[in-house]
Amino acid sequence: MPRYFIEVCYKGTAYSGFQIQKNSVTIQSEVQKALSIFFKRAFTLTGASRTDAGVHALQNYFHFDADLPLTQITITDRSRYNNTTGSFYSSEEDVELDKFLYNINAILPLDIVVKRIYQVEDNAHCRFDAVLREYKYFIYKHKNPFLQESAYYYPYALDITKLNEAATLLLENEDFTSFSKKNTQSKSFICDIQKSEWIWKEPRLIYNVKARRFLRGMVKGMVGTMLRVGTGKIDLNEFTRIIQKRDCSKSDFSVPSHALFLIGVKY
Repeated sequence: MPRYFIEVCYKGTAYSGFQIQKNSVTIQSEVQKALSIFFKRAFTLTGASRTDAGVHALQNYFHFDADLPLTQITITDRSRYNNTTGSFYSSEEDVELDKFLYNINAILPLDIVVKRIYQVEDNAHCRFDAVLREYKYFIYKHKNPFLQESAYYYPYALDITKLNEAATLLLENEDFTSFSKKNTQSKSFICDIQKSEWIWKEPRLIYNVKARRFLRGMVKGMVGTMLRVGTGKIDLNEFTRIIQKRDCSKSDFSVPSHALFLIGVKY
């Protein structure tokens, strides 16, 4: 049976996370419902990255198997580039794909968007085949009504140098038990962080982290604990001890979810 990847983008404010849950509205439940309404049949989706309640995503993925009239409606059908006009050749498949996406997005709430859908190999897996995931956490120091839904208002003095020293220490470790919430299905707490840095980009302070996999609550736990370093509540030696103790009760997960974005998933 053909397998398809769906690329989605969403504002997570109104949802109880990414993965479907009983008696809760989630990103998965809304996308499954929209597909079911459009195709008049039940759908079961598999997700790539399980963002928590309130977390946003510029790019995330689902996959599903279905014997549907979508075989020719794939992203590869849109790769016929015309160098003369600087645009893609049009075809009936392109028009059908545009109509399909338009109809699905018309059913979905305004804060969830299906950006594309394409056929993949039958054994492709949107979660296990991902080679990199990227998150950013946004902080602003001066009151700004236009940032309050997408960044954490933190009007306290921060030592950016200390924050980056703590971020570098994360690159030197692989066991992140201390930054994983207790209620997790993970059997391994080993993660290969490939990028970890703080940058100031007016008017926001941004923590950027990349890894192949992340644990439940991991980014928020790292951010919250590093902020304690940045404000001088703990020093780098204590931060190192927190990592080494492998005890999540020593970390700070209290930073809000609305400032966290899944930037993208790469395959």
